[in-house]
Amino acid sequence: MLDHLAAFVVRRARAVLAVAAVVLVAAGVVGAGAFGQLQSEGFTDPEAESVAAAELIDAAGGQADLVLLATVGSGTVDDAAAAGAVLTERIAAEPGVGGARSYWTTSMPSLRSEDGTQALVLVTLEDPDADAAPLVDEYSGEHDGLTVVAGGPAVAQEEVVEQVAADLLVAEAIAVPLILVLLVFAFGSVVAALLPLAIGAVAIVGTFAELAVLAANTDVSVFSINLTTALGLGLAIDYALLVVGRFREELAHDGDVEAAVVRTVRTAGRAVVFSGLAVAAALAALLVFPMYFLRSFAYAGIGVVLISVVAVLTVLPALLAVLGRRVDAGRVPWTRAARSAEAPFWGRLAAGVMRRPGLAVLPVVGVLLVLAAPVLGVTFGMPDDRVLPTSAESRQVGDALRDDFPAGEVNALDVVTTGPVDGAALTAYADRLAELPHVERVDTGLGPPESGPELLAVVTAADPTSGTARDLVREVRAVPPPDGVDALVGGASAQLVDSLDAIGAGLPVAGGLIVVTTFVILFLFTGSVVQPVRALLSNVLVLAATFGVLVTIFQDGALSSVLGFTPAPLNTAMILLLFCIVFGLSMDYEVFVMSRIRERVEDGASIHDATVTGLARTGRIVTTAAALLAVSFFAFVTGQVSFLQLFGLGCGLAILLDATVVRGILVPASMRLLGRHAWYAPRLLRRLHSRVGLSEA
Repeated sequence: MLDHLAAFVVRRARAVLAVAAVVLVAAGVVGAGAFGQLQSEGFTDPEAESVAAAELIDAAGGQADLVLLATVGSGTVDDAAAAGAVLTERIAAEPGVGGARSYWTTSMPSLRSEDGTQALVLVTLEDPDADAAPLVDEYSGEHDGLTVVAGGPAVAQEEVVEQVAADLLVAEAIAVPLILVLLVFAFGSVVAALLPLAIGAVAIVGTFAELAVLAANTDVSVFSINLTTALGLGLAIDYALLVVGRFREELAHDGDVEAAVVRTVRTAGRAVVFSGLAVAAALAALLVFPMYFLRSFAYAGIGVVLISVVAVLTVLPALLAVLGRRVDAGRVPWTRAARSAEAPFWGRLAAGVMRRPGLAVLPVVGVLLVLAAPVLGVTFGMPDDRVLPTSAESRQVGDALRDDFPAGEVNALDVVTTGPVDGAALTAYADRLAELPHVERVDTGLGPPESGPELLAVVTAADPTSGTARDLVREVRAVPPPDGVDALVGGASAQLVDSLDAIGAGLPVAGGLIVVTTFVILFLFTGSVVQPVRALLSNVLVLAATFGVLVTIFQDGALSSVLGFTPAPLNTAMILLLFCIVFGLSMDYEVFVMSRIRERVEDGASIHDATVTGLARTGRIVTTAAALLAVSFFAFVTGQVSFLQLFGLGCGLAILLDATVVRGILVPASMRLLGRHAWYAPRLLRRLHSRVGLSEA
């Protein structure tokens, strides 16, 4: 099938490019609308109890969407009672505001700072998703002796979206020129270096159009934009390096451009197809989780992978057919080695490792295990305003709440009943909750009197991400509610419990999908049941080492002063996303390397010679692709949203470890240690492979 496709594209190369240009323009028009439709939340299970509690509290008017931090110029907030009351009444009368309460209107101690110089105004919006910017602009600043700074969920969401957009521009401004320069040296010519960027542009613009269509019909996270750009560039580089490298080999063989393009698509194109399917399948595992933050990355990732594959099988061959030998135009001096089919260094490294495989493997595995050790102390949390830099207003308000106010507003569990409760029953319920371990007090009557549902705050000094707080959530949920109503538990700790439960429930299915996909793809390429197991073990080592480094940096704060973030428990959703992406990309390199090794084995070469030649033929392609892909991910580290810094650093580090340590040392060592058993498969599976197996031969 690929032969027929390649022949068709070669015969009608210019027509294919013209159609591709029209489609690209149309996709750009559609994709431009994606940015205004994407959402900034999606970290929680929509069916979780904590989400239902938040919705009920919102409906009852008890959830603060805006938190205004008012600071007095002199004296205490009690001296500014008149100004504070006027400020609260003005905000409450604004269109779109469902209600407002403050220290000055309720005298609640939790709304007054411990030193008495600050107070809170809690504002509930009629529509929690409404644009809060006009209110923030109107009330931030000086008001009759009070200095007001706006924060809370609504402001934090807006600031995260704005910061992500700004960070993305900076990251791409750094990554794209740097990648272009590195591509020139990698390909040895300016024209060849532009080919991956052309394929990347097709993949990115096409995926933006896909996201725009999806966002019009379902919730899609704004953070999927970051994955689209990084993965679109990265896969374009991976696939273009493989295809252009093979095209140069075939062209040098007999000089016929059309025949070289057809053979390239038949061989390298086949590897691209199944590598793309492997990456897409790994990302598809994210669809089993209910959080739309994760599902959005599956939408973006699967889209960008499949569009990249289609572009590599159609647009890139058409470009090669039109360019022919001009693919090497604009040659750069001192890059002759880059145009060579083989990289002697990687062949010599493989030969050296295979002479003493045990001596090579043990130190590498030992270092990876040492790097992985901090995983044993990992803690997980949900993102809040602390993902933003300290210059963000919502972050300043959040820091003040955590540092200067009683713990009740920050650490409390929110409890809401599904209907009204008489006073005696409510008091008895609150007393039962107050008897639980680690509960300091239970506040009642927090909602408007006419709201119906009763709102309670279970105040605890336990950190919301701690095991103590999570246990308390379960204990509160186990307390029988008053007769005739149900009680729903929300708040940061409850959201974390529900998120971990949702991820835990989906992990077996997601993990099984990834393992089965890895096994099937590698079996199709190698005909072995041993190679997939080896690849899985290698991936586990690399991922464990990467996660250990991330715990050291982002949880323990090893580089917090350098990168400018606040150490915090790791975001569960982001770790899961990183796992799926890295696992999928590692399959790219596994397929590239093992397909060449298998090709030499089928030609009659020994395992030693096949491994040395396979690494020599693919080592430069894999490491160059990994380095360039890592650049696109490392660019996120320049941003100021901490979980995107974690994502970029983690992906880049894992990709480099996989392309160097695994491909350069663990693969040749394992091939030498396994010997002929490296290609073992039961007779029935060998027959199956003879019919449907894949190779570049």
